[in-house]
Amino acid sequence: MSKMKSIMVLFGGQSGEHEVSLESAQSVLNALDRTRYEVQTIGISKGGKWFWGVEPKDWKTSDVVSNDNPQVTLVHDPSDPRFVALDGKELPNQGKFDIIFPVLHGPFGEDGTIQGLFEMSNVPYVGSGVLGASLGMDKDRMKAVFAEAGLPMARTFTLLRTQYNDDSDQILNRIELEIGYPCFIKPANLGSSVGISKAYNREDLRKSIELAALYDRKLVIEENINGREIEVSVLGNESPQASVPGEILPANDFYDYEAKYHDTSSRLLIPAPLETETMNKLQKMAVKAFQAVEASGLSRVDFFLTSDQKIYVNEINTMPGFTQISMYPKLWEASGIPYLELIDRLISLGLERFKDLRNRRISR
Repeated sequence: MSKMKSIMVLFGGQSGEHEVSLESAQSVLNALDRTRYEVQTIGISKGGKWFWGVEPKDWKTSDVVSNDNPQVTLVHDPSDPRFVALDGKELPNQGKFDIIFPVLHGPFGEDGTIQGLFEMSNVPYVGSGVLGASLGMDKDRMKAVFAEAGLPMARTFTLLRTQYNDDSDQILNRIELEIGYPCFIKPANLGSSVGISKAYNREDLRKSIELAALYDRKLVIEENINGREIEVSVLGNESPQASVPGEILPANDFYDYEAKYHDTSSRLLIPAPLETETMNKLQKMAVKAFQAVEASGLSRVDFFLTSDQKIYVNEINTMPGFTQISMYPKLWEASGIPYLELIDRLISLGLERFKDLRNRRISR
């Protein structure tokens, strides 16, 4: 009988999507087959400290740790990567594992930073690598590679917080001239619609920029596209596959944080009612977007579909929400891959990518 693989589920984090990570991680932990996997957990507090053995459900209201949850750190030793407790406490299996499943959303989890730590430590992990994660997180650079790949997008204006602070009136004038109203204002490096607003006039725009600037130094202002919100899940490494598309009918004016996680009146249509030709175009474009940023493992690609059947790529999310009611796994379930099998595939893809990366020469 083969040895059970040891899976380290990592969750929490310092970003504004900390709570979303808790929900996603709890679903993953509930689904992992304990007859096939030895499961350990590490929770990252909002302050950035890593604690061994905590459960996402214990952190729903605040970061709660006990004496049984020692603070740990990853040993940067490519020949023997492992976790150690800062207080010297002995950890199960000497802190070793076969692969990390980083169920982290937003900065310091989905933006290439933690992926770089894993790469330098010679650690297998689920999901995109440094480049795919960083491009997928930064909406400005993401759109640049999408444009190079020939993917259609809404008009966009990129703004640095310092530029706005230096001459806000000039910036507002340019946005009104180049983008117009209504428009969306987004932090460039955040997800789950945190810090995103829709502006209908100059006062809205000013307040929205000031809100988004609390979350990032770089902001993206996007043209409003009147269309249906369609999402496609992508799975794979170098030969990715696309799921059936799904459609979002948001409870609010747009699919904001409240509509995604709290307001149950938002509806998901899976599969989306689409003509076969349109569905095929969306799937091909989703794979193209995935490959454009060099994503790995999993991603969700979001689109707008107008009444005259024009398709616009909105963004890619390289670590989408992963609860059992989230769009990413539900789309795969409708495509014939149930939640448990999806997790198995992602773990296999992470190990496959690790093996492929290590099959290279990095020095003479």
